[in-house]
Amino acid sequence: MRAVRHCADAAATESAGEDFAGLLRPGDVVLLSGPLGAGKTTFVKGVARGLGVRERVTSPTFTIVRPHACHNSRGIDVLHHADVYRVASLDEVYDLGLGELVEESAVAIVEWGELAAPAFGEDVLCVTFVDEGEGRRLEAEADRGELAGWAA
Repeated sequence: MRAVRHCADAAATESAGEDFAGLLRPGDVVLLSGPLGAGKTTFVKGVARGLGVRERVTSPTFTIVRPHACHNSRGIDVLHHADVYRVASLDEVYDLGLGELVEESAVAIVEWGELAAPAFGEDVLCVTFVDEGEGRRLEAEADRGELAGWAA
């Protein structure tokens, strides 16, 4: 299933992320793709808020992966936020062990996910960010009917 959501600004993008968090299940992997400055980290901030992350969420561009403790009643204890912008190859993705981030009680979100996609297989959720000049369009793809409720 494919769903599209238009976001006029950063606040709407963060809100879209918070709403998207409601669709997530333990063990999910979300791959984000789009140009630099498209709002990927802003979206993750919203997802984090929706999962009950209490600490500040920033881009893990230099650390590659940041785990965040989640506080919710949905069985998701950890949000692994990864950014592979500085990773040069799929071999490096495998060396980092990103595929092992998927845990029974965790969710992994990977910025620049198109590079890391083969490490996770086909059972992933994908969100593509498209700059529209006056905002952005978020295109989500997953094998879930709940996506229809996320699109606004």
